[in-house]
Amino acid sequence: MSSPSPTAADQYVLTLSCPDKQGIVHAVSSYLFMTGCNIEDSQQFGDHDTGLFFMRVHFSAESPVTLEKLRASFAAIGDSFHMSWQLHRAEQKMRVVLMVSRFGHCLNDLLFRASIGALPVEVAAVVSNHPDFAELAASYDVPFRHIPVTRETKAQAEAELLALVEDEGVELVVLARYMQVLSDDLCKALSGRIINIHHSFLPSFKGAKPYHQAHARGVKLIGATAHYVTADLDEGPIIEQEVERVGHQVTPEQLVAIGRDVECQALARAVKWHSEHRVLLNGSRTVVFD
Repeated sequence: MSSPSPTAADQYVLTLSCPDKQGIVHAVSSYLFMTGCNIEDSQQFGDHDTGLFFMRVHFSAESPVTLEKLRASFAAIGDSFHMSWQLHRAEQKMRVVLMVSRFGHCLNDLLFRASIGALPVEVAAVVSNHPDFAELAASYDVPFRHIPVTRETKAQAEAELLALVEDEGVELVVLARYMQVLSDDLCKALSGRIINIHHSFLPSFKGAKPYHQAHARGVKLIGATAHYVTADLDEGPIIEQEVERVGHQVTPEQLVAIGRDVECQALARAVKWHSEHRVLLNGSRTVVFD
C-alpha cells in the first residue's frame, strides 16, 4: 500500500520596514527557523538616505503553524526593532475595485489579466461615474456600480465608494483611467491603497488631448507612470514606469495607441507587485522587490 503524498506547506509573505541597525536579518531568520518555517526567498534593502531598512521574506510552514499564530508571535520582534510590518498568506488573492470613466483600455486589460490568473487579484467591483462599461464588466462576471459624480454630489459619491470598499473587504482601489480628482479626505482614508496611471512622460502637456499636444511639439519619448494616489495631484510615490521611443512619422492617433499600451503595461505591473506585497513605501518614494 502506497504512503499518502505529503501535504503542501502553506506559503506566507512577511514585509517590514524599520530604522536600520544590526541584527534585523538575524532576528527575522532565527524567528522563522525557531517557529518551524522555511525561507523560500528573501530580499532586503538599506536606504542610507533615510536610515531605513526594508525586507520581504517569502516562506513556507506546515501545520500547526497558522497565520494568526505567526502574527501573534512575531509582534515581539516587530516591537523590539520598531518595525512597521505585515504578514499575509501568499496564495490569498487581494480584493480590488477598478475605477474607470470613459477610456476602457486599462480596465479591459486588468479584467483580462485577472480572469486568466496573471494578476493575483479578485475584482470585487468595477466602479464608474459613467454607465459605458457595464457590459464589459458583466462579460467578466464582475459587479458594476455606477456612481455619478457632480460638484454637488462629490462627497456623497465618495462616501458610497468608501462604503463599498468596507462592505466588500477591498484592499486596493485602482484608478484605471478614472477621470475624477479625489478629495483630500478620500486620499487619506485610502492612503497606500489607491494606484493611479498617468501619462507622466508628458509633464508639459496637461489637460485635454495630451498626446496631440506632444505630437505638435515633436516629442521622441512617451510613457506612463503608475503611482500611489496622494492629496498632491499626480505626485504620489512612483511604483512603475514604462516608456516608448517614437519617431517623426508617428501620427497623433498612433501616439494615442502607443500611449494606451504603455499605460496598460505600467499599471498592470504596479497592481501585480502591490498585490504580491512587493512594494513598500519609503517616504515619497517606494522600494519595489522583484
